Amino acid sequence: ASAESGLKAEKLMSVQAVMQAAAQAKDAGSSRFCMGAAWRNPKDRDMPAIVEMVKGVRQMGMETCMTLGMLSESQADMLAEAGLDYYNHNIDTSPEHYEKVITTRTFDDRLVTLENVRNSGINVCSGGIVGMGEAREDRVGFLHALAVLPVHPQSVPINALVPVKGTVLGNMLADTPLAKIDEIEFVRTVAVARIVMPESM
Repeated sequence: ASAESGLKAEKLMSVQAVMQAAAQAKDAGSSRFCMGAAWRNPKDRDMPAIVEMVKGVRQMGMETCMTLGMLSESQADMLAEAGLDYYNHNIDTSPEHYEKVITTRTFDDRLVTLENVRNSGINVCSGGIVGMGEAREDRVGFLHALAVLPVHPQSVPINALVPVKGTVLGNMLADTPLAKIDEIEFVRTVAVARIVMPESM
């Protein structure tokens, strides 16, 4: 939120603009359309438009996916009623490493959102980011945290950090080249995820 990355905040796209983008994706052969907003959590005033987006994309015959930050129980229920197929909310890293890289919400906040999404009946998509200066134990820790949830996430994305100059992590990695993991370690992390959560995508 305070990084000098050159990016500026933008308002939520209009329903019409999202529908146009979804139509283009459909015409290009997409079967799922993902919508995201980089905020802490959606405000209740935004929910009617968000619900309309989900319904509109569903009417086009595509699966829907959203990532909007933290969700309350009622917000998750609204999205479920609208027909949302997947909700992405990554835990990002291990509980032990979490406070070193994220300050806008707690690890437990993320677990509450995952519980709200799961209880609403929406498929859970939750993974993490590697290469943030964490140790191998932290990569194991974040996979363990997902593997011991009441139900494994339906999808477990594992992302590699793309350092951006001007951000805390981008600057840290520039000064500490070894903080970025190599390709083999990345593949090992994916392999372990497949072993401990074999049914997850």
